This record gives sequence, C-alpha cells and structure tokens, in this order.
Amino acid sequence: MSTQPTWWQAFGVDYADARQRFRTAADHAGASLTSYVHPDAKAPDGSELSVDVARLGPAHAPHQLLAISGTHGLEGGAGSAVQTAWLTHAAQTLPPDVAVTFVHAINPYGFAHATRTTEHNVDLNRNFIDHDKPHPVNAHYASLHDHLIPAEWTSEGLAQSARAIDAFRTEHGPDALFNTLASGQYTHADGLIYGGRSREWSNVTLQTIVERELSQAQRIGLIDWHTGIGEYGEPFFLCFNAEGGDEQREAARWWSAERVLNQRPHGLQRPDYQGLVFRGVEQFAKGRPVIGAVVEFGTRGSNASVANRLDQWLRSRAQAHPDAARDRLLRADVLDAFVPVSSVWRNSVLTHGLQITAQALQGLATSG
Repeated sequence: MSTQPTWWQAFGVDYADARQRFRTAADHAGASLTSYVHPDAKAPDGSELSVDVARLGPAHAPHQLLAISGTHGLEGGAGSAVQTAWLTHAAQTLPPDVAVTFVHAINPYGFAHATRTTEHNVDLNRNFIDHDKPHPVNAHYASLHDHLIPAEWTSEGLAQSARAIDAFRTEHGPDALFNTLASGQYTHADGLIYGGRSREWSNVTLQTIVERELSQAQRIGLIDWHTGIGEYGEPFFLCFNAEGGDEQREAARWWSAERVLNQRPHGLQRPDYQGLVFRGVEQFAKGRPVIGAVVEFGTRGSNASVANRLDQWLRSRAQAHPDAARDRLLRADVLDAFVPVSSVWRNSVLTHGLQITAQALQGLATSG
C-alpha cells in the first residue's frame, strides 16, 4: 500500500465536499459510480442529496466487501475519509476474485445537515425492523424522555437532566441506563434513538444497492463506519454475527479475537440494539453469509451521549427560543463530538481505517 494521505486530503469540510472527494477518487480508481438521488430532501443550500456507490473489482467476484459511511449522518465524515483514502491510495491492492462496494452517505440528509438522524428524525441504525409487526418495547424510555432533552440547554437545564439520569442509574444500574439510551425506541418521534414507524428512504435504498451490486456475491464482508464509542481515535468493534457462529469466528480471524469478541462499549453490557443496518444487510443478503462489524472511532467516550442529546435538542427544542449564534456554536459542538477537527484524531482514523479495510479484504480473499 502506498503512503496514506494526510487527513486534510481525505476529509471533506462538509457533505458536499466529502461527496466530491469520494466521487473524484472513485473515478480515478476506475470504479463504477452510481448515484441514488433523494426524491424529497435537500441540502441546506437547496442542492440535491445523494447516496453515491462506488464498485471496484470483478463483476462475478464470489467474495465482496460492503463498506458503508454516514449511517449516523454527521459521523459520515470519518467513514467517507477512509473510503476516499482507500480509493486514492490502496485500490491497486484489491485481491483477485474480491470486489468492493463503497456506499457513501447512506443517510445524506444527516450528513448534509450535521445531524445524526434522517429527514424524519429517525435513527437509521434502529430502522431496520419489520414495521408490519409490533415495534420493540423500550420499557424505561418514556420515564426518562422529558429529562433527556431539557427545555433550555443551560447549566440549570442540564443539571436537572443529570439529576434525573443519576437517579435512574442508582435505581436500575448503569447497564439498564445504557440500554435505555441506546437500544432504540419507537414511541417518541422527537426523542433519542427513535427507530421510526416505517422504513426510511435510506433503508429502502440500501436494499436496492445490496440487491443490485452484490447479487453475485457468495460471501459478504460488512463494515459500517461510525464514531463515538471507544478510546480517542482508536477503533472499537461491535460484531453482530451470531455468538459462537462461523461468521463471528471469521470476523475474529480477520480483525483478531481481542477486538471482536466480548466487547463492552464504555465498559458496559452491550445494549439490546434493535433495527441495525447490520440486520438489514443480513436480510437483504437472503441467506448468504455476512461477516462484519460496526466499527466505531472513539471520541469523547461516554460523554458523546451528551452530544447526542444536544443534537436532538437542536432538532426539537431550539426553535422555541431562536438564537442563531447560539445554535451555530452548539452545532459545532455536536460536530466536534463525533468528528473532531484534530490532526491527531483524523490521522489515526485514516491509519486504522485503511488497515481494517485491508484486513477485511485479505480475510475475504483467504476464506475457506
């Protein structure tokens, strides 16, 4: 692999810049490019929003890697940079009989508007459930909802929230609190980790992409790039393959058992995550093996959850008392919480991201 770019060569300053960098890199690498333009939502300047897909490798490759950026909108800056850097500096290392499909900004609204959720305030990574069946129940979310997003984002408002959250932790324990705040909820459309009441456009579009681009794959590797959990700038793996199954063992072979097995985000029990993109890809693969992980790059540790709540406050409460300067500052805080503007963090993301991609490709190439 040739020398990786410095961070400012791979990271875009915003969605439009990241998209252009990705498309240029894909074109120079000789990848096929397909765009799925959002039929309704627009960027803040009124321009189009698009999921862009770059595919490189043999059309009938039996082993294919699917790497997705931007599931949580604004987090897409990191995954986009890894995708762009690989296309620019490592495309020539693609093993024979392996193909890659890079999905850029699967949630383009969130990426462009600097929010984690979709145009309907839906957490896309909780949307991949069967919406024709009763929705999963988050037993404790309703009791915390009004405390999580205060009416005013002030010291007093946050102090009141902290007291309610601490009381819940004392009564139910830290694992139950984390599960309540992260597993997904389907009752409060203006709340955290809202999974929606029907399939989002991005959900349907991902199905189309998998069915079109990976129809020939016999085995699929999956990386869903995220940020937030883990040590600063370091990767944290959440593998959702069946415990003890062949796919989990294969993921551990690619990336090491130490990284893949028995992971505890923030040192806590892993939440009972609902509606993951991972589950959607498994469904769309129609029985073919899917091996992979959500790969996070750590930022503020457990404090990233405060930025998630701030994101929701800006979406649902800030308009009650308009203040453009305040909101610009707070939105910058949210962005920095998930994609820090730090050469240390961004160069670390590129180093690890390129290595993780290479390990997945090598793992696919040597699959039994």
